[in-house]
Amino acid sequence: MVKLSVIVPFYNVQQYAPDTLRSLRANARDDFEFILVDDCSRDETPDILERAARELPGAVLLRHETNGGLATARNTGLDAARGEYLTFLDGDDWLAPGYFSQLVDAIEQLGCDFVRTDHVQCTARARTVHRVPHGRRGVVLNPRDVILPADRSTSVDYAYAWAGIYHRRLADAGLLHFTDGLRTAEDRPWIWRLHREAESFAAVGLLGVFYRRGVASSLTQIGDVRQLDFIKAFDQVVRETAADRDAAELLPKAVRTYCAIISHHLGSIERFEPSVARKLKSMSAAALKRMPQGVLDDALDSMDVQRATRLRRLRRRPASAEVAA
Repeated sequence: MVKLSVIVPFYNVQQYAPDTLRSLRANARDDFEFILVDDCSRDETPDILERAARELPGAVLLRHETNGGLATARNTGLDAARGEYLTFLDGDDWLAPGYFSQLVDAIEQLGCDFVRTDHVQCTARARTVHRVPHGRRGVVLNPRDVILPADRSTSVDYAYAWAGIYHRRLADAGLLHFTDGLRTAEDRPWIWRLHREAESFAAVGLLGVFYRRGVASSLTQIGDVRQLDFIKAFDQVVRETAADRDAAELLPKAVRTYCAIISHHLGSIERFEPSVARKLKSMSAAALKRMPQGVLDDALDSMDVQRATRLRRLRRRPASAEVAA
């Protein structure tokens, strides 16, 4: 039986894919499979992956005929995965040697549904350790219990799918698939659903994923309309949380986080193309009106003056200036 399936989407990452694949080779085991999903790359990435399919132990190469985005590519990998455990890696990141064996050991010792890990963020030559925003390490907990408080960073704000490992029973229960077609913030509805519906998790101080920031082709660096999918993503978070049995307790966190993300994008609006910047304002104004208004009032009251003022001004935009998300 395959012990671990690693799902790795690639899209136009010819500059970085060789490093990613070398790090997978340094993690190979007879009972590991590496599902390489080419999301219709237009550069030399397909050729690089063809060689990897022949040379990397455990490699399984899948191709998309059209570009579907990261969420859809991960779903393709999930549908093909055979492992008892599953994890993710992005096609421009890399791993420490032997990391996946340590990760499997951690979840098997803890016996929980999923484990979350720290990671190293790499921006040019700078290296920064980013930790799961939860202090208790190596202790099995109920994931619902670490969603709050609303006004602090918690485990649902640490949304990186590749920062952890997941038991197959979560996939069988439908908790590991992403919302097809989301082109950014795809991890947000995913991590919220995982914490609401899984039964057990733990955080461990295991470093092994090197997350590359500042990649020119990354959506975080591109100010086009795809960035606005964060609105669809957070609409889904709020909608699903509102239907939860603990909605009264959890909605303040979901709404406050949504507001913080809107404010963040408005605060750096100059990086967007002019037409996208206008759409960002109108879609964000419409999003504020869709939120539960009493919960929104409380969220704005709890935020700093600069962010609250920015959002209140946006909230007052006339309806004729809005567009539906």
